Amino acid sequence: MGLMLREHARMHPDRTALSDGVTRLDYRGLLREVESLAATLPGHRVGLLLDNGAPWACLDLALLQRGSVCVPMPPFFSDAQLRHLLRDAGVDLVVSDQPERVAALLPGLTGTRFEVAGRILHVFHPQADAAPLLPPGTVKITYTSGTTGQPKGVCLSTECLEAATSALCQAVSAVAADRTLALLPLSTLLENIAGLYAPLHVGALAQLPSPARCGLQGSSGLRIDLLCTALVAYEPTTLLLVPQLLKALTAAAAAGLLLPRGLRFVAVGGAPVSSTLLEQARALGLPVYQGYGLSEAGSVVSLNLPGAERPGSVGRPLPQHRVEIAADGEIVVGEHLFLGYLGHPEQGAASFRSGDLGHFDADGYLYLTGRKKTAYATAFGRNVAPEWVEGELCAHPDLFQAAVFGEGQAGNVAVLVGSAADATLDRAVQATNARLPDYARVRRWLRADAAFSLANGQSNAAGGLRRDAVWAHYQARITPLFNLEDAHVFL
Repeated sequence: MGLMLREHARMHPDRTALSDGVTRLDYRGLLREVESLAATLPGHRVGLLLDNGAPWACLDLALLQRGSVCVPMPPFFSDAQLRHLLRDAGVDLVVSDQPERVAALLPGLTGTRFEVAGRILHVFHPQADAAPLLPPGTVKITYTSGTTGQPKGVCLSTECLEAATSALCQAVSAVAADRTLALLPLSTLLENIAGLYAPLHVGALAQLPSPARCGLQGSSGLRIDLLCTALVAYEPTTLLLVPQLLKALTAAAAAGLLLPRGLRFVAVGGAPVSSTLLEQARALGLPVYQGYGLSEAGSVVSLNLPGAERPGSVGRPLPQHRVEIAADGEIVVGEHLFLGYLGHPEQGAASFRSGDLGHFDADGYLYLTGRKKTAYATAFGRNVAPEWVEGELCAHPDLFQAAVFGEGQAGNVAVLVGSAADATLDRAVQATNARLPDYARVRRWLRADAAFSLANGQSNAAGGLRRDAVWAHYQARITPLFNLEDAHVFL
């Protein structure tokens, strides 16, 4: 990335590289800022708790250039998850535009002011314990939303990041005239690569406004009017969406709201996407292509492309990876992988078992058929293990049992067992939600007809939930509650 940035700064110094609605940097100015930060920024394992923008990009690129470890801190994580991240990664410096939140995470510490790309940020120095081991060559530790309350840190090398960036640019025919627009947090690895590294790799424009200015609130809230206004104003040529954003944009287009001119490629991933939604989007002029990725594989694994797509599939694997199907149907990815999980450097291997089930067709297109285990992705691309949420719910004294569902949906729905009145159960759900990050919260719930038991087939002899049986019994009542999440207001 550093070599490409220097080359673009030499060949096209006045071409705009970054814009976030407040700050605009050409390639000359971006290189100057990155080199200055690389020389002066303290810390070796640096946490970034920042909104999208030029400062985030400059800090990330500076750490990458000097070989320090960048630890993006997802803003949608709960405070408990962020505290775990700080301890887990052994972060020795936090740079943030949210000093109050960092002060709450690190009580007793006072931040100092630090200027990046013309903006005043705050720097904190945590008193870290002995730093956990990192695989040699680690330059980024990315934390997914996690299938439990304690997500793992995925250790990535420069080689892995550059291979993913180069392969993505080649696949989508990225050119210097492109304009990307990052809608997801840059702490999300896929957006980090697609919305920042890829455009800079080809000398294009990376547009990085705050997601809130584009109508995104937290990891699950959306103002569709603001999103459409931002798309028209920024006029991206390429875009990355999670399924719920695609669904909202499709509804907006059907309602007659304007969409950007010149949009030539929209990648959709992060959670299952229905073929019906893709067809509706295409019919309204949205050039959408479904893909599949893993943090452990540096983000994109496979992607449908113009002239090379198959409805219902997630496309053919990109050339930097070798993808196979194990005997049990699990997708196994090889080559250009992560170095290992934080604290377990010996886990880096030549192949990675994804936990996803799938198959290839005769033409090499990959199809996903589910998860080996029960974890699911919401429509906003956040991973949820239902057992984790159920355990949090059942920790409340008024809730005896819970079954949580939300695969591919905008919000989670729970079936609850409890003897208290509805209002009391609702207060118990809200109290539980206050302890959870927003993507894991229960948006709607219904009362179970009876306890989940061995007698009705909804639990096993050990008391474990038989999820399929619960779903089969309550599906007709759960599905309308999902649909209540689908309404969008057009202003």
